[in-house]
Amino acid sequence: MKLVDLYAEYRSIRAHIDRALQHTLKRGSYILGEKGVILEQKIAAFVEADYAIGLNSGTDALALALKALGVGKGDEVITSPFSFIATAEVIANAGAKPVFVDIDPKTFNIAADKIETAVTKKTKVILPVHLYGQMAEMEPIVRIARKHSLAVLEDAAQAIGATETWRNGSVKHAGSTGDAACFSFFPTKNLGAYGDAGMVTTHHAALDEKIRLARNHGSRKKYIHEFLAISSRLDELQAAILLAKFPHLPKWNNTRQNIAAMYTKAFSGLGRLEPPFIRRGGHHVFHQYTIRTPLRDKLKDYLKERGVPTSIHYPLPIHRQPAFAYLKHAPGSFREAERAAKEVLSLPLHPFLKKKEINKIIESVQKFFKLP
Repeated sequence: MKLVDLYAEYRSIRAHIDRALQHTLKRGSYILGEKGVILEQKIAAFVEADYAIGLNSGTDALALALKALGVGKGDEVITSPFSFIATAEVIANAGAKPVFVDIDPKTFNIAADKIETAVTKKTKVILPVHLYGQMAEMEPIVRIARKHSLAVLEDAAQAIGATETWRNGSVKHAGSTGDAACFSFFPTKNLGAYGDAGMVTTHHAALDEKIRLARNHGSRKKYIHEFLAISSRLDELQAAILLAKFPHLPKWNNTRQNIAAMYTKAFSGLGRLEPPFIRRGGHHVFHQYTIRTPLRDKLKDYLKERGVPTSIHYPLPIHRQPAFAYLKHAPGSFREAERAAKEVLSLPLHPFLKKKEINKIIESVQKFFKLP
């Protein structure tokens, strides 16, 4: 049993992948080619954004989006302390200060009702994270941002295909509610490449132009460079792979949701275990199926003994990482994030889990919580 079975995924669409790679190899065009353009168009349409820019990774997507939004030395960016370090790392690398706001203990996403108290004259961007495949509460976040003339940058790395319904009944896609949004196509993501890859989506033509130039050494005309930038171009082989996988994404996300529903039904009523919470109006795509329990470490060991792999996303909140010691956040600074780090556990969830594997996972968790 695997936490994520990428080979099973490949086997299921082998002919599509092999044909896409062969076509790209025959063309001999590997950087900024037609596959990348087509992928950008399809992702933009899928998330209902006006523009999409293919990049080398989700981290580069965040970094270049912040740069395009003008974030630099002396600025502050409000974000979550409970995410992969890249979310805050890019803020610090831009010369700005990550300002953390604690999480909602049910969704693990940034607590929208606590954001406004963190806004200062130095705040430039609010950067919510759509953790585990569920969107943060974007409607109040966008409202706060507009009130204070701030930009909103979505970290949608784990949430392609997720949506939420706003009060007026409109359905908003991850990647469409902020000024820009960033996606990761890391191999284990719901839509994953066979290496690093990422993308920024936006409604703003000016941001689209800035990021396109920034990914290509600040150049729109060969050997003429308008500003200092980097190389972060989505290569054609990865674009071809993602295009071959893309038509299967809705089905794969649906399978994830069905397996998650089976888990949640089976775990309901188990004392000291909390299944994932889905916000009303939210459409969770379950990049991870993450439970929480104060018995996390014992459960993890128990499942390992029975051949059930698990993972902890994440064992140490960002504000407690050695790399951010300079911010001098004492233990207890963000209690909900710290408590979650001690209690969360991700169970196997991918579209290629066999029925017997699902049953084994369910039975193992149930047996653990029924032990005397």
